[in-house]
Amino acid sequence: MSEVIRTLASDPFEGRSPGTIGAVRTVNYLVAQFQAIGLQPAGEKGGWTQEVPMLHTRIAPDSRVQFQQRGSEGLEFTQSREIYLTTSHPASQIRITEAPLVFVGYGVDAPARDWDDFKNVDLKGKIAVILINDPDFRAKSGEAVAGRFGGRTMTYFGRWTYKFEEAARRGAVGALIVHDTEAASYPWSTVIASGGENFALDRPETPDSLLLHGWLENKAAHELFARAGLDLDALSEAARRPDFKPVALGGMALTTELDVSTQHLQSRNVLAKIPGTTHPDETIIYGAHWDAFGKSKGPHGGDMIRHGAIDDASGIAAILEIARAFKSGPAPERTIVFGAWTAEERGLLGSTWYVEHPLISLDKAVANFTIDVLQMGGLSHNAFLVGAGQNSLQDDFATIAASQGRVTQNEALPERGAFYRADHLPFARAGVPVLPIMDLAGYPDLVNGGVSAGRKWLDGYMACYHQL
Repeated sequence: MSEVIRTLASDPFEGRSPGTIGAVRTVNYLVAQFQAIGLQPAGEKGGWTQEVPMLHTRIAPDSRVQFQQRGSEGLEFTQSREIYLTTSHPASQIRITEAPLVFVGYGVDAPARDWDDFKNVDLKGKIAVILINDPDFRAKSGEAVAGRFGGRTMTYFGRWTYKFEEAARRGAVGALIVHDTEAASYPWSTVIASGGENFALDRPETPDSLLLHGWLENKAAHELFARAGLDLDALSEAARRPDFKPVALGGMALTTELDVSTQHLQSRNVLAKIPGTTHPDETIIYGAHWDAFGKSKGPHGGDMIRHGAIDDASGIAAILEIARAFKSGPAPERTIVFGAWTAEERGLLGSTWYVEHPLISLDKAVANFTIDVLQMGGLSHNAFLVGAGQNSLQDDFATIAASQGRVTQNEALPERGAFYRADHLPFARAGVPVLPIMDLAGYPDLVNGGVSAGRKWLDGYMACYHQL
C-alpha cells in the first residue's frame, strides 16, 4: 500500500488531474495493477475503462468583477482575493451586465422540513447570494429552526453543490456563497486553491442557467452588504427564521466580462471484477477515486504539484489491497467490482457517470464501500461511522471493529457533511446500500499518543486539505 501511495503521489503523475498526461499515466498504472492481481476487466467493450465525457473550464486568474449601486461608488473584487468564480458553460467569454444581487439566506427549499428560503421570489437573470451550511447550523436553543435540519449534523441542503443546483433550478444567472471557515469546514485558501478551474460532465443538452458560481470572501461580503446599506450578520440571523424572505441588495448589481479557456475531454473510470460463484448477478462494489488537483500556483505564486497522497491515493491503495485479499482466498459467492473513479474532487463526476451508465446492473448491488482518506497517524482504538443510521452495513462495521478491540463512534465532526462529499453518494441516491470509510470524520484515539496525538494528526491534515 505504501508503494502504491508513493507511486501515485510522485511527480511524474503530476497530481492526477483529469485530462492531463498524469491522468493517462494513472489509468495505465491502475490497469496494470488490476491485471497483475489477476482481476477481470469490467469496463466498456470488454476493456478496463469507462469513458467519462467532461467539460473543463478555467477563468483567467486576473479577472475582476464590478459591484455597482446607482449613485454610489462601486466595488471591484479580484479573482481569488475577494471573490472566487468558476463556470460550467462552454464559452470563451462570459459577459454579465448589471445583474441584480439577491440575498436568499441559506438557499434552501425543503417542503418536508417546512422550510422555504425563496418565497416565490423570481431569480431569473439575478445573482443569488447564499450562506453555507444548514439554516440551523448556528441556531440557538428555543429558535424555531433549532434541530430542523439536524443541528450540527450537515444535511445535503447545507452543501455548496445543493445551493448551486437550487439557484440554477430557479433560473439565477449566478450564485455566490459567503465563505465561513467554520460552516464550510475549510479555509479560504482551500476555496481558491484550484485557481478558477472547473470540471463538469459534458451534457450539452442540459446546460444550467448559472453562467457563474463561486464564493465571496467573508470580509469582502460584509463590505458588499454594507455598501448596499445592509448588515450581513443581522440578515444571517434573520435567515434562521421560517418567515425569512429574500432581500435585494439595495440596487447593487454585478457586471463582469471574463475570459474563459474551455476544453472538451474524455476521462476514464477504471473497472475490474471477480465473478461470483453462487450469486454472480449480485455485486459488492469497492471504490476510491484516482484523481487529485494536478498542478496549480502555490500560495507564493510558484508552480506546485498537488500530489493527493492521502486524498485519495490511500483509498486506491486500499482497494488494490482488498482485491489482493479476495484473490488469495476462495472465490466469492457474489461478484466483486472494483472501481477507481475519476473526477471525485470535481464534483463526484466519475461515480455519477457510472451510476447513470452502469456497466453491471445496480438492481442487485448489495453494497458499495467507498474508501476516501485513510488516517496516517497509526493504529487507533476507535473507528468512525459516517452518516450514522443509514443501513445495516454500519452494524456489520461495528461488529468487525469490536472484533479488533475497537470502539465505533458516530462521526465527531458532522458539520463537515462528510456523507455528501465522496463517491458513495451517487450510489446511495440510486438506492444502493453504502458504507463510506473516511478517516477525516473524527479524532482518532491513537494507540501511541491517544486522542491528543490523533487531534494533532487530523488538524495538521485539514490545515493543508486540498492544497497539497
